[in-house]
Amino acid sequence: MQESGNAITRFYNRVKSIGFTGKMDSYEKRRLGIFNSINFLGLITGIFIPLAASFGKGYVPMITWLVAASPAFISGVVLLGNYFQRHSFAMVWYFMAYPAVTALVYAGNVDVGIELLFVLYGVLSVFFLQEMRYTILTICFTTACYLAAFVLHKQYEFVLADINFTYYVINQVLCLSFIFIGLFLIKKENTDYQKEMLYANWELTNTNEEIQKQRLELAEKASALEEQTLQLAELNTVKNRLFSVVSHDLKLPIYGLRNLFKAMHDHDTPAEDIKSYVPEILKDLNYTTGLMENLLLWAKSQMQGDVINHQLVDMSDLINEVKQLLRMQAENKKIYVQARANKDIYIYADKEMINLVLRNLLSNAIKFTPENGEIWIDAGVNGEMVEVHVRDTGKGISEEDMKKLFGNNYFTTRGTANESGTGLGLVLCKEFLNKNGGDIFVESEPGKGSRFSFTLPKA
Repeated sequence: MQESGNAITRFYNRVKSIGFTGKMDSYEKRRLGIFNSINFLGLITGIFIPLAASFGKGYVPMITWLVAASPAFISGVVLLGNYFQRHSFAMVWYFMAYPAVTALVYAGNVDVGIELLFVLYGVLSVFFLQEMRYTILTICFTTACYLAAFVLHKQYEFVLADINFTYYVINQVLCLSFIFIGLFLIKKENTDYQKEMLYANWELTNTNEEIQKQRLELAEKASALEEQTLQLAELNTVKNRLFSVVSHDLKLPIYGLRNLFKAMHDHDTPAEDIKSYVPEILKDLNYTTGLMENLLLWAKSQMQGDVINHQLVDMSDLINEVKQLLRMQAENKKIYVQARANKDIYIYADKEMINLVLRNLLSNAIKFTPENGEIWIDAGVNGEMVEVHVRDTGKGISEEDMKKLFGNNYFTTRGTANESGTGLGLVLCKEFLNKNGGDIFVESEPGKGSRFSFTLPKA
């Protein structure tokens, strides 16, 4: 049973696809499929209705037999025309032949009850004929045939309802059936086409969304790649800067020590001469020590990324610790360093990072303050933040130089005692403070001194 159903379905699909070409789009194929279905139904009707009527009783005029058999001929020609891909001929033949034959029946003084077919021809012409001029021409021709055959001519020699009422009823039912079947097929195909279009639109929308998503992903990747390129360029600049530091500044104090020990080894250098070399070498070693600490901490921060070792830090103790660490550097220049930090000021931060920040700021203050100068370190609480200030009586900083302090070009100048530097310290200070939720600020007036301040969230 299922195989029979599948065979019928396959046969029907073959009938619908008569005349299909590869150039046709989906809508054209659907329209031609409906046209083939209607004509196949007309072909079957034109064969079986005359056969069925031949078994009936009563007289049937010859013209009636011709009318009953005409759908088989007309629809057969349409199907053949479509098969040979003469689609325009098939359309013209259908909409001219059917109204003409129907009108001729009534012109022969026979009323067979098929006047409703004129309605069918008008409905089908609107759907199947694409050009408006052909549609209007067909409707006018069909209307003219209807008026001439049924309205203007009212007296008929033979009335099928009086001669063979059963056959008359069958004709009426068939006409209505053709109309409803035609409308049903048109509606069904239009509905299927709309569903197909909606699904295609849904797929297109999804595809567009996917494309948009991919474009955003590509844009993000391009942005990330561009950012990485900039970072690599900056790192390359850092690398070149660090190599320059290591190859020049770092080797000077080491060479100084080597030359001192070589002179002591090769010559009987007096103790007074050796002692005279020590302050300069000690100054270079102090710079080298600070440089090495900055370089090591910078390298550590680059390797660890955003890893922060938070702990409770007493700012008063940390300030005194850094002050003691740099005491000798300040004493060498006879600089007075005063710490004025209140007790019970705590922060929750990476102690090693904040130690480096404070050490760099105090070291810079000593570096740029002349002999017999003064430096003050203050700490206090302002709202939810702890503020630390390092103020000196040094030579100050111009507005132009202040703009360069925290850039990636590692701006540096010589100190009051010709101390050198790399410019790496302040960059590290800003980076470490930002990682701990703080920030750094500077105020300065050339010739009067500077004040470096930084803030951190209090514990």
